[in-house]
Amino acid sequence: MKLTFSLKFLFIFLAIFLTEILIAKYLHDAFIRPFGGDVLVVVLIYAFFRIFLITNNRKLALGVLIFSFIIEFLQALHYVNWLGLQNNKFWSIVLGTYFSVYDLLAYFVGYLICLCFKD
Repeated sequence: MKLTFSLKFLFIFLAIFLTEILIAKYLHDAFIRPFGGDVLVVVLIYAFFRIFLITNNRKLALGVLIFSFIIEFLQALHYVNWLGLQNNKFWSIVLGTYFSVYDLLAYFVGYLICLCFKD
């Protein structure tokens, strides 16, 4: 693993971040917002790390997937309440407030997209 700065992944990160904001603000459907947004968040996190790291893309993608799964399982334990953030709309949206098996599937799809990036 080496430190770097990748303009390519910075642009990917910014494009996905902007897309996530637009989805959260303007889309209130039953598929794209809950599923597509969760797919993209895995790619967003992956792209953020790739801005600064040259590393094995498979290992990084797996690490992001595991992290996403841990956060999802913490949602089943209502960790937002533990942190005292249940009344903060921003953090409740960012951290998530309920567990869903479909979210795990979305994270896995995001993981598969991350595997498409070359080392």
